[in-house]
Amino acid sequence: MRTPNNESLTPTTERTRPGGKSPERKCILTGRHGERDELIRLAISPDGDVLPDPRARAPGRGAWLGVSRAELETAIAKGKLKGALARAFKSAPPRVPDDLPAQIDAGLLRTLTDRLGLEMRSGHLILGSERIAEHARGGVLAALYHAADASDGGAAKLDQAWRVGSDREGSGEGGTRLPLDRAALSVALGRDNVVHLALADHAAAERVDQALTRLLQYRNASADVSEAGAA
Repeated sequence: MRTPNNESLTPTTERTRPGGKSPERKCILTGRHGERDELIRLAISPDGDVLPDPRARAPGRGAWLGVSRAELETAIAKGKLKGALARAFKSAPPRVPDDLPAQIDAGLLRTLTDRLGLEMRSGHLILGSERIAEHARGGVLAALYHAADASDGGAAKLDQAWRVGSDREGSGEGGTRLPLDRAALSVALGRDNVVHLALADHAAAERVDQALTRLLQYRNASADVSEAGAA
């Protein structure tokens, strides 16, 4: 994959901003700046097609988006994305696939499931309601998640255990509903019937939160849904 002009993405030259924040990038549609980890990178294939690069790993240069799916679809329909890409890459307008918004959504979702799988293989994920409840009551959980189709009762019990363990009773706080049902979670983690999962490692929780937040922001989820479960 080649990516013509815009911002360079070279690990040896990227520097983290003060406070551990990732370098800033500029959305080609809105002109707003945001952290690199919060925006979505686009690259150009050798055939001149625009492709999503959600992990921002394609070699060369890329263009960045900081808009929701609905906003992107509107920009494509009005021809604004092609113009913005031409200006960003200083080239003839690249070909924009009709399903680019769906490709980006699928890429962000895959990034989330891959991240969960990596944390699973690293031994960071805690599965099973009893184990999660034990860790929750012990006050060691950094994040708590529920499958999209988890029962309200099962989720409420674990939420309560988490509030007790973290000394936040009465706050109403709870785990995060993932945009994945139990079937998708089970496939991603290679386990049967995964309904609830948790993390005690704060660095792992931040990594999952980053992937989850980018997906939900792109889908323009409501604020109460998009709040991640990291403490």
